[in-house]
Amino acid sequence: RVRLAAAAAATAYLGPSVRGGGAAAAAAAAVIPSAGRRYGSEAKEEEELRVRYLDDEHKGIVVLGLNRSHAKNALSKNLIKMMSKAVDALKSDKKVRTVILRSEVPGIFCAGADLKERAKMHSSEVSSFVSKARATINEMANLPVPTIAAIDGTALGGGLELALACDIRVAASSAKMGLVETKLAIIPGAG
Repeated sequence: RVRLAAAAAATAYLGPSVRGGGAAAAAAAAVIPSAGRRYGSEAKEEEELRVRYLDDEHKGIVVLGLNRSHAKNALSKNLIKMMSKAVDALKSDKKVRTVILRSEVPGIFCAGADLKERAKMHSSEVSSFVSKARATINEMANLPVPTIAAIDGTALGGGLELALACDIRVAASSAKMGLVETKLAIIPGAG
């Protein structure tokens, strides 16, 4: 009941465009008004994950915003590290009622692992990265509060696994999802 009530409150906050399957861009913009939003490769490393604690009537809702527009929100080592820290802080915060995971980049939720970064990794680093990504996604799945993935755009590979770790997924009608690694006979490794 608690999860459903929190999901209903968060869905109400997301607005009618998400609930009714309206325009994808409106759905993404409706989740959180963002002052000073920047897109493009000028995003700094510390901005790759934006953590917002809402207030007033939305107090207790935390929004995790993926913000790597230059890499289509691909999961890098830095982003996984930041997500792990954020999730770790959220699981012990008694004031948090709901967590919403969304993209700050229009038209993309998450393209999966950052394959350009992975190509530069040593083989021992790849194993460590996949283990850390899997642990972070499992931590997200085990949060003691309802989690909602607001999917506006493409969610592929590890990005879809991240969305699947949430209790509820709300997708725009234009969203595209897939585990593309299965075409290569590779098991999705992060979730």
